[in-house]
Amino acid sequence: MALPRLPFLSLTTILVVLSHLSTAVDRSNFKTCDQSGFCKRHHNMQPGASAYEALMDTLDIKEAGLTMTLLNAKDSVKFKLEVSGLSGGMVRMRITELEPLRPRYEPPVGDTLVSEPELGGITVEKKSDQVLVGYNEYQLVIQAKPFRLDIVEGNTLILSVNSKGLLKFEHSRNKGDVEVKKPEEQAGEEAKEGDEETKPDPQPAEEPDLWEESFKGHADTKPNGPTSIGLDFAFPGFEHVYGIPEHADSLALKSTKGGDPYRLYNLDVFEYELYNPMALYGSVPLMLAHNVERTIGLFWLNAAETWVDISNSKADKSVFSKVVDFVKGDNDLPEVDTHWFSESGIIDVFFLLGPYPDSVFNQYGSLTGTTPLPPLFAIAYHQSRWNYNDEEDIKRLDAMFDEHDIPVDALWLDIEHTEGKRYFTWDKTKFPHPDDMVRNISKKGRKMVTIIDPHIKRDDGWELHKEAQSKALYVKNKDGNEYDGWCWPGSSSYLDFVDPSVREWWADRFNPTLYEGSNYHLFTWNDMNEPSVFNGPEVTMYKDNKHFGGWEHRDVHNIYGLYVQMSSALGLIKRSDNNERPFVLSRAVFAGSQRWGAIWTGDNTAEWSHLKISVPMILSLSVTGISFSGADVGGFFRNPDNELLTRWYQAAAYQPFFRAHAHVDTRRREPWLLPTENKQIIRSAIRARYSLLPFWYTLFYQGETSGSPVMRPLWVVFPKDAATFAMDDQYMLGNALLVHPVTESGATSVSVYFPEGIWYDIDNYKRFVGPKTESIPVTLSKTPVFQRGGAVIPRKERIRRAANLGRYDPYTLIVCLDKDGTAYGDLYIDDYHTFRYKKREEFIHRAFLFRDNKLENKNVDMNGKYTTKSSLERVVIAGLKKKPTKVEVSGIFYKARALDFSYSGEKYLLVIRLPMVNIGDDWTIALEY
Repeated sequence: MALPRLPFLSLTTILVVLSHLSTAVDRSNFKTCDQSGFCKRHHNMQPGASAYEALMDTLDIKEAGLTMTLLNAKDSVKFKLEVSGLSGGMVRMRITELEPLRPRYEPPVGDTLVSEPELGGITVEKKSDQVLVGYNEYQLVIQAKPFRLDIVEGNTLILSVNSKGLLKFEHSRNKGDVEVKKPEEQAGEEAKEGDEETKPDPQPAEEPDLWEESFKGHADTKPNGPTSIGLDFAFPGFEHVYGIPEHADSLALKSTKGGDPYRLYNLDVFEYELYNPMALYGSVPLMLAHNVERTIGLFWLNAAETWVDISNSKADKSVFSKVVDFVKGDNDLPEVDTHWFSESGIIDVFFLLGPYPDSVFNQYGSLTGTTPLPPLFAIAYHQSRWNYNDEEDIKRLDAMFDEHDIPVDALWLDIEHTEGKRYFTWDKTKFPHPDDMVRNISKKGRKMVTIIDPHIKRDDGWELHKEAQSKALYVKNKDGNEYDGWCWPGSSSYLDFVDPSVREWWADRFNPTLYEGSNYHLFTWNDMNEPSVFNGPEVTMYKDNKHFGGWEHRDVHNIYGLYVQMSSALGLIKRSDNNERPFVLSRAVFAGSQRWGAIWTGDNTAEWSHLKISVPMILSLSVTGISFSGADVGGFFRNPDNELLTRWYQAAAYQPFFRAHAHVDTRRREPWLLPTENKQIIRSAIRARYSLLPFWYTLFYQGETSGSPVMRPLWVVFPKDAATFAMDDQYMLGNALLVHPVTESGATSVSVYFPEGIWYDIDNYKRFVGPKTESIPVTLSKTPVFQRGGAVIPRKERIRRAANLGRYDPYTLIVCLDKDGTAYGDLYIDDYHTFRYKKREEFIHRAFLFRDNKLENKNVDMNGKYTTKSSLERVVIAGLKKKPTKVEVSGIFYKARALDFSYSGEKYLLVIRLPMVNIGDDWTIALEY
C-alpha cells in the first residue's frame, strides 16, 4: 500500500504513521501512571484514616434510598452521598459535589444504562455514629467518622467501601482558589526540635499538573482544573477478581503492587505487548469477584480515563511470609483490595450482589443491556484482509471458497476500497459496480462488510465533509475551531458522536440513496474509533477538545467508540425500516457496547503468544457483558507459519466472533494457499463451526434473554470448584462444551482439566470422568473439545456454502448422558435475520430431555408462533450402557413406528437413524429393553 502524503508533519507523527504500517508498539507513546498527574496523585495515596465523614444530622430517608452530606474535614468541602437499593439484588452509591461550580459529566441514561434502574425497598435505622440500611438479606453499615460503608450478609462481610481511607474527590474550583496547607502540615519534619522560632511559611501548596500538563510535547490545558475522583473497595474473603477489560493479560487479575495500575483508556495500541496492565482499545469498568461461596460485581460508571490498583493479601505475601504462616498454622482469609480513580466525572458505582455468576450477569445486563441476537451469518465464518484489491479479486475469492468446498458467510473490504479514504465511497477504478458486486455475492447466500471510520477527510470538494462543516458536526479544539487531526486520509476531522443529532445524521448515511453502491446485504465495520489520531497525544484526541454540551474530551473519551458503533447499528436498522438486524464490528468498546454488535481484540500479531492470550482476553470481555467478541485469526501483523495459522483456525472456530484478517504487508493466507494437509484441517475446523451453528445460535439467544456469556470461564459453570478459578487456557461454551485449544508450537499433548462429571470427546466419544487432569494426545488435526455428560447439543451436518442456505436442513441431536443416564438441551429457531422474533414472537424454542430411556421434545415457550420445515434425521446417544431391543418414535402428529438403529458396546454408543419428525413438534423417542 502506498503511504499517505505527510505534509508539514513532525518526525514523531511520521513515525507513528509508519509504525501503524509495519512495527511493534512503542511503549513510550503511552503514559505510565507517573506521567499522568491525576493518576500519580491517587496512586501515591497511602491507606489511613479518611478525611471524609458523614454528617449524621443530614440523613434524609426515602422509600428506596437515603442521602447524607459528606464533609472533607481538611478543606471543609461538602459532598452529597446517595445510597439506593435497586431491584434484582443491586445497590447503587453516588457521591457528587453538594454545591458544584459547574456540572460534571454523567453518561446520559439510554446510552450506557439502558434506562433508569428500578428502585427497590430499604429499611433504615439511625444510631449515634452509624446508619444501618436493610436491603433484602443484606445489611449496609454506614460509619460516620471516618466515612465507610460495609455490605454484610448474615455475619459475613462481603464488600467494604473506603475501608483504606482512599476516597478523594477533587472539587470544582477556579484558578487562583489555591488551597493552603495547614501550618502543622507545612512545618512537618522541617521544624527542628527545640527551635522555638521556627514557623511555617503559609505559601500556596498547590501540586503540579493541576491546571496544565504535557506529554511528549502535547500540552493539555485544564480550564476546569483538577476534577479527579477516587475510592477504594475491599473484597474480604476473595482471592480472585476478573474483568475491567481490555488488557492483554490473564483472566484472573494480578496484583499491581509495585507497578502501574490497570489502565482503562481506549487507545490504538497496535501489536500490543502481553501480560501487562497497559490500556488497549476498550474500557469496561466492571469487576467480578468470585469464591466458593458467592460471586459479586462492582460497576464503576465513568467514561473518563480510569486506573485500577489491585492488591491481594495472598499473592502479595513474600515466599518467606507464606512459609512462616504455614509453620504457625495461620490461615487468614484472603482479601483483594482495589483502588479506582478517574480523571473527571462523579462517583457512581453499582454493587451487583449476585450471589451466583448467572445472577451477576443478569444484574449487569439489566443495567447496561445484553447482546441482541445477531443475524445467523454474523456468527459464521468471515474472510477479511487489508485489502482485497478490486471486484475481480472479490469474485475470485468467492469462487475459491466454493472450489475448495469451504463455507464462508461474509467477505470484507478494508480502507483501500474507498475513493481516497473517503468513507461511504468506492474507488471507481477498482470497484466500478459495487452494488452489482454485493448483490452477486448475496445471491449465493453471503454478505459483504465495508469499513467506515469516524474520521472524515478534510476535502473541500467532498459533499459529506462540506455538509458536516456547514452543520457544525465536528469535534472542536480547545479554541472552539474544528479539530484537525491526522489519520488514514491525512488531514481529518472527527464527528462529534456525543451529540445525538450527529448520531442521527450519521445513521442516515447508511441509506442506499446516500451510500451509493450499498444495499441491504452490505454491513459495517467501525475501526479507529478510540478515536485514533496519529499526531495526537498517545495516538488519540486532545483531552481539552470540546464536545456537544460543552464537555471536554477527557470527560467522554471512553464512550466515544460506543457512540460510533451505536450510530452505525441504528443506521443499518433504519435503512430497513426497523425490520432487519444489524451487524457492526467495533474496535473501541465501553460498558453497553454489547447492545450494538461485535468487537475484536485489535491489531494482534502472528505469534503463538498472541494466539494463547486471545483466550483470556475474550473471556475477560465475556464476563463483562461483551459476549460477541473474537481475535483476528492468524494475527494481524506478520506472517504465521502453517502450523500457527492452522491452530489459530481451530481455536477461533470455538470462539464467538470468527474472522480471519491480516495486514496489507502480509502474505495472502487464504486456506487454499497452504499445503494440502493444512488446508484440509482448516476446512474441517470451519465446517465444524457450521455444524454447530444451531448450538451457537441458541447460546446467543440465551445470552440476550439472561445476560450470560456465550464463552465462559470454567468457574462460571463450576462455581465451587476452586481448581478452575485461575484457569484461562480452557473454557466452556454455554454449559455443554469444554474447549482446550492447542496454543503451543509442536504440541503432542495438552493437559486438560475435567471438572466433576462425565465428559465425552466429540470426535470419538471417549469418556473422561472428573474431577481430574488428563494428558490428551493431539496431532495437528486434533482440537480437544468435550461434551459434558448431561447435555444435548443440536447440530446440522449438511454443510452449505453459507449458513442461511441450510436453514431448512435436518438436525442431528448429540445426547451425552450423565451418571444418572439423563441429559438436557434446547434449540432456538427463527428466521435468522429480522426482528420478527421480538415484534411478532415468530420463533421456536424447544427443549430436549432424555430420562428413563426416553428422549422427549417439548415446547419451552408457548408464545412462539414460528414454524420450520426442518426435521430430525439422526440421534446419537453416548454413554448408553445397554443395547435396546427396539427404538420407537411417536407423537401427537406421528403414529408410533420403529426406527433403525445401531449400537456399539465398546463405545456405549447408540445411533438412531431417520426419525424424520419435525424438530418443532412434540414427540418422544423411546428405547425398549
